[in-house]
Amino acid sequence: MALLKGSNNRVYRFCLSLVTLFAISACTSTPKEAPTAPGMHGGFTQCEAPRQQMCTREYRPVCGHVDTGIRCVTTPCPSERHKTYGNACSACAEEDVMGYEIGDCASYGK
Repeated sequence: MALLKGSNNRVYRFCLSLVTLFAISACTSTPKEAPTAPGMHGGFTQCEAPRQQMCTREYRPVCGHVDTGIRCVTTPCPSERHKTYGNACSACAEEDVMGYEIGDCASYGK
């Protein structure tokens, strides 16, 4: 009977470690970025829903397209502005960011 309890305890610990591993991996996802070589720019990537609550602090700058909330009937119309973020996750964590381009905004002339 003692052998059965020990065996059940090992199975329980194994299952608990699997559940913990899956929970951690689900919390660390980041928006997908287009693969680019250093110094090359990627295209526009739209932020996905739901927005991230927590992000890593890695530095991979992106140029975020921020909705200003201004709507016009004539041009030019400043309906968006650009802001450099440390990475794609931190850009898309803000509700008013529509998407981003890989690289800082200065490299795009924005």
